[in-house]
Amino acid sequence: MNRQRVDAVVFDVGRVLYQWDLRHLFEKVIDDPARLERILNEVVTEEWHFEHDRGRLLDEMIAERIALYPEFEAAIRVYRSRFNETIPGPVPGSHALVERLHAGGVPLFAITNFGAEFWARFAPHEPIFDRFREIVVSGVERIAKPDPAIFMLSAERFGYAPPAMLFIDDNPENIASAQNCGWQVHHFTDAELLEEDLSARGLI
Repeated sequence: MNRQRVDAVVFDVGRVLYQWDLRHLFEKVIDDPARLERILNEVVTEEWHFEHDRGRLLDEMIAERIALYPEFEAAIRVYRSRFNETIPGPVPGSHALVERLHAGGVPLFAITNFGAEFWARFAPHEPIFDRFREIVVSGVERIAKPDPAIFMLSAERFGYAPPAMLFIDDNPENIASAQNCGWQVHHFTDAELLEEDLSARGLI
């Protein structure tokens, strides 16, 4: 495993710091199992949601989707109005690692694929983000991982050379892109393995 010096640690947010699953919301509002699966697999999908992550306006997305699936208008509107309910809470153990890194004086940053409108509703209520010096949000920049451009922008914004930063993400495509851009990487699966990696690197 790579053991070169790390001067800053950069986290992903969804599925690294916070759990995220559209199912968490729609299971609350859809009783029919077949209808639920159709919504998740065809109507309000992660792929469609990603368009907002990349910077597409939510108003435009919602209107287009309702026109395409008028029988699911209520569910599409629920996605918009109750999006925070797709995030049931922190990933177990991850916030404790952020606190330990922060306490040790390690500069912390984040790069997240997150729609600008949803980020504005979610982030202000989460004190853990106060530990981060800067967070690059895909929907604000209109560039999303795994596009190498977001890693180049982030390196410039954060003020560290890519080889001096450790990037942590759950998505293998994002990890590969960051690595190709010269970053050190950790493919996140759980906080326990991340803790082992951070400890081996002398960061905690």
